[in-house]
Formats: sequence, C-alpha cells, structure tokens
Amino acid sequence: MSTENEGTPVPADPAAPSAPPVPPTMDEPAGGTPSQAASEPARPAPQTPPSGDEPTAVQAPVPAAAPAPPHQPPAPAAAPAGGWPPPPPAVPAWGAPHPSAYPTPQAPRKRTGGLVAAVLVASLVAGGIGGGIGYWAAERGDNGFSSTTVSSGQAPASFKREPGTVAAVAAKALPSVVTIQAKSGGQEGEGGTGTGFVYDQEGHIVTNNHVVASAADGGTLSVTFSDGKTYDAEVVGRAEGYDVAVIKLKDAPKGLTPLPLGDSDKVAVGDSTIAIGAPFGLSNTVTTGIVSAKNRPVASGDGSGGSNSYMSALQTDASINPGNSGGPLLDASGAVIGINSAIQSTSGGFGQSQAGSIGLGFAIPVNQAKNVAQQLIKTGKPVYPVIGATVNMNEKGQGATIAGQGSGGTPSVTPDGPAAKAGLKAGDVITGFGDHPIDSGPTLISEIWTHKPGDSVKITYERDGKTATATVVLGERTGDS
Repeated sequence: MSTENEGTPVPADPAAPSAPPVPPTMDEPAGGTPSQAASEPARPAPQTPPSGDEPTAVQAPVPAAAPAPPHQPPAPAAAPAGGWPPPPPAVPAWGAPHPSAYPTPQAPRKRTGGLVAAVLVASLVAGGIGGGIGYWAAERGDNGFSSTTVSSGQAPASFKREPGTVAAVAAKALPSVVTIQAKSGGQEGEGGTGTGFVYDQEGHIVTNNHVVASAADGGTLSVTFSDGKTYDAEVVGRAEGYDVAVIKLKDAPKGLTPLPLGDSDKVAVGDSTIAIGAPFGLSNTVTTGIVSAKNRPVASGDGSGGSNSYMSALQTDASINPGNSGGPLLDASGAVIGINSAIQSTSGGFGQSQAGSIGLGFAIPVNQAKNVAQQLIKTGKPVYPVIGATVNMNEKGQGATIAGQGSGGTPSVTPDGPAAKAGLKAGDVITGFGDHPIDSGPTLISEIWTHKPGDSVKITYERDGKTATATVVLGERTGDS
C-alpha cells in the first residue's frame, strides 16, 4: 500500500480517479459499497475478518463516490457511467506528466504464478543471451578465430616446470638428498633422523656432526634416497666445533649426482632459499624462504651437554625443524649455499632439540663447510684456525675480552703464539676481526673459523681505554680434543 498520502485527506476527483472502482460481485447488489479513496488502488473485499495479529490500515476520510451501475453478467468489467476512463487530452499541458509516464500502483496480492513466470522469462532471456554469445563465438571460430578454452584431450601429456622455479629446483635436487638414520651401539640402539646430501660420485655424504655423533662409536648408519633405496654407511670424519661430518656409503651405487656448491660469500640478504630435509622424520620435505641475514654468530649445541659448535651463519626464514639438520640450503639456481644446522627456540636457545621452527633457522656457510669436508675426507680430522688466546665466553656487548689465565692455570695468551706475536695481552678487549665487529667471545670464534690457518687478519682491540690495531697470522689446531 502506498503511504505517501497517509494522514492527509485528499478528495477524490470523480472526473479522473487514479484507479477504477471495484466492480460489484455476483452476490452484491448494485451500488452496494462505496469506492476506495483515490489515493489507494482498488482491492477485493476480504472474505474473512482479519485476525488480531494482522496490522490494519488506517484510511483517511474521503467523500463517498457515486454508486456503480448494475452488474452485467456478460461484461463484469464494464466501465461505470460517466465514460471511465476519460480519454487523455490530445496535447498534454507543458510540464504535466503524461498519464502513461507513471503507471497506477496495484494492490499487493499473492501472485505466485506471475512471479514464477517472471523468473522463467528472466531465465529464458539469460539463456538466450548465453546461446547468442555461444553462437557468436562459434561463428568467430569458424572464421579462423580459435577458442581460449583447452579441453582435457588437448592438454600436454606431461607438464614441465620452467627452470628456476621451486618445483624445478626441488625435482633436480631431491635425488641427491638423503635421509640418515643413526643408531648408537648400545643395547637400546638410541639415535635419530637427519639429512645429508651427495658430495661426490665416490659416495661421500656431507651432513652435521650432531646427526651422526650417536653412531660414531660402534653404532650403525643407514642412508635412504628419495627413490626409497637404502644403503649402509660409515663415518669418515667429524668436526665437532664446525658441526660438520662426512660419511660414506659402503656400497655406493653408480651414477650418483653431487649437488653443485655455490659461493656463500656472494649471497645477499633477500636472496631466495630452498631447504630440503626430513623434519620430524618426514623425508623429502621442501620448504622455501629467503636469506634473512648473513654473518650471524651462532653457538649451538646438540642437546647432549657436549661442546658447542660455532658458526658465522646464514640466517633464513625457510621452515627448518629437527630432522632438517645436515640438509642443504639451496639458492634459486639449485646450488648449495649452506648446511642447515640450528634453529632459534622461543626459550632463547639454539639447537635441534626444540619444539619447532619459528622462522629463525641457521645454516653453516658452504664455503666453510667445503673446506672442512675436504679436510675430513683427506685426513679424517678437522683443522681449526686459532689466535692462541683464551677469551671470556660469558660477557657480551663490549667485545671479546682476553681472560686473565687459560684453562688449568695456563697462560691466557700462548707464548710465541699468533696473539702474542701480534702484541696482544691479557685484559685486551677485541672489538673487531677483519671487517666484522666483535661483541663477544662466541662471535670472535665464529669469525676466526671462517678463515684458514695461515691467513693474516687485522684485529682491532682496546687497552686502557685506547683503541689499537694489530695483524694476526692465524695458527692451527688439529682435532677436537
């Protein structure tokens, strides 16, 4: 019902009502009921009284209309006397709306059939439009234009990934990545799962020391490739301080493909990374990320209470978890730039015994790992560069302080050692090593171990509040003992 005139009586215009009056029904005598107000469209009289829950309309008082003429059965919809509706004027007055411009509103009625018909018509129109477009596209195709839709019968038999995509790099690298099962020689055969990668065609596999440490003395090692084939292996050499180990397959198959080694010195922050490993025993898992930082000093342990390892690590946000240890960290070309070794835990510790990845993973730079691996394959023992001085490992923030004395009461600066020859003394605070700032003892060791014995490195230090520099020629130490 229209509500625009509610509350304001509007007299009906008998000459031009807005809607015809309701014709009388068969049971109604001529001139039975007055017509509705001109502002409201006609509607049939209710057959039953409205219930108390239904709202009723309040009608404005209107003058009574002339009674309708007697009912004519053959023509129930005949117009009443007076010529309803009157013919429109031949020329509408300027500014006056044409009668057809505003159709008379109809009374709300339940017209389910009309609604269904309207929906059906709309559907047919939409279908007709679609059919017309389809016919137009078919006609265009017949005239030499091809469709952009490819049916399954036209799809290529095998989809090849473009070189450089993660899928392509992973597919090429996975056959050279192995899952390592290490068991100790004890009665219970305790051990764990880690990862490694093919280093050469002779069957050498590079991994972390903490992956194979439990099997180093009388234990067993097995290596499983991505195709499911398993081989027995043995430890060639371990470097506890670097957390690098080399093992070798006892019966190496032919056709091994070593992973190419990149240059970790040329890696830039923001470069893409791909990590492959067996997190929580889930072999052949591939994750991606970026290089988040370089030269990150990390001192990590294997959770067994043994000596820590130190690295000037590559930091990545690729998901690394326990079991990823020893696996390769690849760049976008598929070259190894690091060996995944440690993760940061929410408790603040480094290692592989924590709950899982929080986006802070650390890898040994491949340039360092390559030097260590070559030494282990050659001699079976690691060689460490040293400066010949004992530094405080607990203080942080002010540099690496040379201790008052070494372990067991020995001198903190080895007589005739590299530090002594450079003029360093107990109490000196080393604040720079080469181009890298030093804030603690672990940071100093991490930087020293990125070099080789015999390298000459400039050291910046403070003594009695004054800054000085010296050049140190690094010495060497063989073995972990």
